[in-house]
Amino acid sequence: MKKNLQTAVIGSGLMGHGIALVLARAGQYVRVTDPSNTARATLPKRVADSLTALGVSAPDAARILKKIEVSATVSAAVHDAAFVIEAGPENLSVKHKIFAEIESHAPDDAILASNTSVIQITKIMQHLNNKQRALGTHWWNPPHMIPLVEVIKTEWTTPQVAQDMFDLLADAGKTPVMVEKDVPGFIGNRLQHALWREAISLVENGICDAQAVDTVIKASFGRRLAVLGPLENADLVGTDLTLDIHENVLFDLEGRKGPSPYLQKLVAEGRLGMKSGQGFRTWTDEEASATRARVGTHLQRLEGILKD
Repeated sequence: MKKNLQTAVIGSGLMGHGIALVLARAGQYVRVTDPSNTARATLPKRVADSLTALGVSAPDAARILKKIEVSATVSAAVHDAAFVIEAGPENLSVKHKIFAEIESHAPDDAILASNTSVIQITKIMQHLNNKQRALGTHWWNPPHMIPLVEVIKTEWTTPQVAQDMFDLLADAGKTPVMVEKDVPGFIGNRLQHALWREAISLVENGICDAQAVDTVIKASFGRRLAVLGPLENADLVGTDLTLDIHENVLFDLEGRKGPSPYLQKLVAEGRLGMKSGQGFRTWTDEEASATRARVGTHLQRLEGILKD
């Protein structure tokens, strides 16, 4: 992948600033825009703070920041971009408006991507005139610390467009995977929320409390997930043993199609998790801050281990 490509990131929030950081750190020029004056004004400092948290030296951070330019408008950001990544709100109508503007100003051969966690890329790109150059990129939060990016094809995406995006991400040090079929949640969130559905069901049905669920995962199979995926594990123990276990447990797992009534009740009662002080568990401000810090420290240490 060539260096010094002109790229554009639309949206400079938590995801947008991290995506811009990753691309600039890999040697690409990045223009970033956001409708918020405050978000645009604070972008350089937020990127600098994230680089410091990653342990990047001051000279290297200065070099990276020189590759990031803040633009006041979408047209200024995308007019000569080879790649455009939209990182706006998780709102379909908002994304439609953003891409209409992007398509009217970006070069005809620019590759257009939407960063979204669950919205189907087909729905986001359905109104574009040139759908063949559009696809999805699901970056995980925080994008400058989590390696995975899912590259999602639609029925219109040409193979070369998908491969070019895959190569850009791999060159930037990410771990891209190709999602061949555009389904809600892609790969990662389908797996994650299948686990969450069963976790909530265990609490809802009085089998254990929320702390027990989290402890079981963190103190058992969660410890090996970073180095042993579920299908690798199935092959490790044997597909015959995996089949035996499934025949004896799958029939009793939660299978409802919609959200848990227990989860709906929590939300209706204003028990929204750490931000409200109560969710599945009760949280003090100190406990919530400590948990966030623990996750950040773990991700930084894990990145160092993987690089070594």
